[in-house]
Amino acid sequence: MLTESLLEDARAIADRIVTLRRAIHAEPELGLDTPKTRDKVRVELADLPLEWREGPSTTGAVAILKGGRPGPAVLLRGDMDALPMAEETGLEFASTVPGRMHACGHDTHTAMLAGAARILAARQGELAGEIRFMFQPGEEGFHGARFMLEDGLLGGDGDYPLPEAAFAMHIMPNAAHGVFGSRDGALLAAADALEITVRGRGGHASMPHDTRDPVPVACEIVTAIQTIVTRRFNAAEAVVVTVTQLDAGSAHNIIPDTVRLRGTVRTLSPENRARIQEEIARLAKGIAQAHGMEAEPVFTPGFPPTINDPRAVSLGEAVANGLGANESGEPNQPFLRMAHPIMGAEDFSYVLQKIPGAMFFLGVAREGEDWSQCCGLHSSKMIVDEAVLPRGAAFLAGCATRFLAQGWN
Repeated sequence: MLTESLLEDARAIADRIVTLRRAIHAEPELGLDTPKTRDKVRVELADLPLEWREGPSTTGAVAILKGGRPGPAVLLRGDMDALPMAEETGLEFASTVPGRMHACGHDTHTAMLAGAARILAARQGELAGEIRFMFQPGEEGFHGARFMLEDGLLGGDGDYPLPEAAFAMHIMPNAAHGVFGSRDGALLAAADALEITVRGRGGHASMPHDTRDPVPVACEIVTAIQTIVTRRFNAAEAVVVTVTQLDAGSAHNIIPDTVRLRGTVRTLSPENRARIQEEIARLAKGIAQAHGMEAEPVFTPGFPPTINDPRAVSLGEAVANGLGANESGEPNQPFLRMAHPIMGAEDFSYVLQKIPGAMFFLGVAREGEDWSQCCGLHSSKMIVDEAVLPRGAAFLAGCATRFLAQGWN
């Protein structure tokens, strides 16, 4: 099968994939500015027949592989940025930059995408169409995908239209070794930041009747928000509002003038995303007014929900099923249809708003381990089984080749 031969090709370059991953892991970069990571990728792929595009807003880059015959364009994405946290893995290639770590697997995503580029470049003459490899910074809250879209790096004009399909993959360190997973429709949530300022009138804590105490009002708002979630929204359409910070006061005997609440709002549809903001604003203002005070809610937009095209999920499932046995040669469950979305967020959602496609997860727990006990994403002790990386590279290459050959069929 084609996908099995792609996996053989990926295993043949496993050392290159792992070497690039470790080099990136040792020098993590943050946000939209990842020049060292980008340059490592460009050096690794310098011998391939790729055209490169870069834009003014980020250090993101798109490498373009044109096949031997005309056809559609497909996009494959890997993100490059790390997290602002110390590493505690003890790995020999651990971060050399204090306070920075690749704890979300973006080093593996970039290395697997570079591996897919090498595999596909070797088959350039067989390809009917064009493959765009999106090396993206700024996924960890910096909206890197949106900036690359706005810069036109993915396409969008007459000579360089947007691709017809887009695929991305994210590792899961606490998921079964070598198993891919995804689902139709909403895969990940929108993530917006919430801040509510309650304004009262402060004074001495021994004489609250002479004040307008905003503290109990803020507490009432926190409790009432949970009632909105459970009573105003269908339980089958997950909505999560979590208040994580409450800032008030400067001493135990002073009633403050203001209280600030901060938290996160997670929704799975554009409709619920807009509606929950309206409901929270109405509730906060109403409660404050009932107590003779004011409340000012502010929502800072995060990533939109990540919504998969069912055709792309089916294509990815077929590719995963074609990869064959896992790294030990034993049969495995190659693809898992997820029953429920995950309430985390991803900025590949911006791409999927413009281009039909899907994101997939890949389990990278060590084979034979109880994966449910492994450290998860954003853990300072997160470990990746690098033996899985060729499988991920082959999967990305397989999504591209299958789409170019068959479209959505």
